[in-house]
Amino acid sequence: MTTQMIIRIDSEMRKRLNKLARVEGKTTSQMVRELIEDYIREKDIDSYVDKLWDRIGGKLRAKGVNQRDIGRAIKESRKNR
Repeated sequence: MTTQMIIRIDSEMRKRLNKLARVEGKTTSQMVRELIEDYIREKDIDSYVDKLWDRIGGKLRAKGVNQRDIGRAIKESRKNR
């Protein structure tokens, strides 16, 4: 379900946004939705954690570490508590 939002912006800013939207073949509403989605994606902690795990996983894979190795390391660390 979508809902409507009313915002106030400077008239010059609106003109510039409309122009940029036309150049990209989008509506102003599409541009605003994309900007809000991008902002939330950047600021949302869940997204940040997912990106962090992706980076960690990529570095481990690059070093030849696989899921079995990680499972063993977790079990070993839990034994040593």
